[in-house]
Amino acid sequence: MTHEFKTLVETAIDWKKESLQVVLATVVALDGSSYRRPGVRMLLNNKGFWKGAVSGGCVEKEVYRESQSVFETGQPKMMSYDGRYRLGCEGVLYILLEPFNPDEAFNEAFFNSINERNPFTISSYYEKQEGEFKGMGSVVELNKELFSISGSEILSQEKGQSAVFKQDLSPCFKLLIIGAEHDAVKLSKYALLTGWEVTVVARSNELKSAEHFSGAHFVQIMAPENINAMQIDQQTAVVLMTHNFAIDLRYLVALKETTPNYIGLLGSTRRRDDLLSQFIEYCPEVTDEFLDVIYGPAGIDIGSETPEEIAVSIVSEILAVNRNRETYSLRKKSGKIHSKSK
Repeated sequence: MTHEFKTLVETAIDWKKESLQVVLATVVALDGSSYRRPGVRMLLNNKGFWKGAVSGGCVEKEVYRESQSVFETGQPKMMSYDGRYRLGCEGVLYILLEPFNPDEAFNEAFFNSINERNPFTISSYYEKQEGEFKGMGSVVELNKELFSISGSEILSQEKGQSAVFKQDLSPCFKLLIIGAEHDAVKLSKYALLTGWEVTVVARSNELKSAEHFSGAHFVQIMAPENINAMQIDQQTAVVLMTHNFAIDLRYLVALKETTPNYIGLLGSTRRRDDLLSQFIEYCPEVTDEFLDVIYGPAGIDIGSETPEEIAVSIVSEILAVNRNRETYSLRKKSGKIHSKSK
């Protein structure tokens, strides 16, 4: 969710440079079920364009139609969308529409928070009925400082009379890929499509260079011992895919001082066992907590064969781990990864 909001902020800044009016739409409540949960947002401008979506694509035109009065009055409003009869989604969406006027102070504080990988909170005050009401709007808390989405102050006594949807957002999820071969290119692409930040650490003799990793941050020739400089935290996954046993081992040893929520090892179960055996020999004091985040062979068991399919398998496993979902991980297999060809 953080990367979606970051994209909307960047879009709003660009639209403001073009002197466009901007409205932020936030799903703040839901009765029943829907394609997306409360907290999803989209951005609209007065020229008929929008960024993001609050559904699978069926609600957005109605949101744009309702946003016209916000463009005209500059006042937040509530709208609802009943999908039970029109879409069969069995839910009613309650959507807060408000002007989005980020000022320089907000922009600076927001991107500092993103770059420093600090969590932040968005609180949206609303009424669960259609119309314009005083005290509605959203505030963003960044490093204990409050910023209004609309650029205007929301009075505390009016906020107290409204319902509030509060959303705590973690730092953007980050994938750190160690290696720059053909399969790393595919993994980078799928991770970027998922909305993750991607950093690729490459050696000078690897086949692929920075132009093969469009959208990713490319770091060349980083010694494993310097890996701590990469800001590896609980919102970070690491995949070792250098295709070099000794180098993978060096990076794994260096990673023991970090706290990622996932470390993926490419290769067979035998390679994993050999790698972990030597790792524990080098680092006998390693904690069980660190060993628990190591997944090898990386990926879930979906019968992947091609680099693209393997990338899907690995991204799926990382997502499941990050969301605390159970899957059948390849690390649970004791034999070969691939089935025999018929």
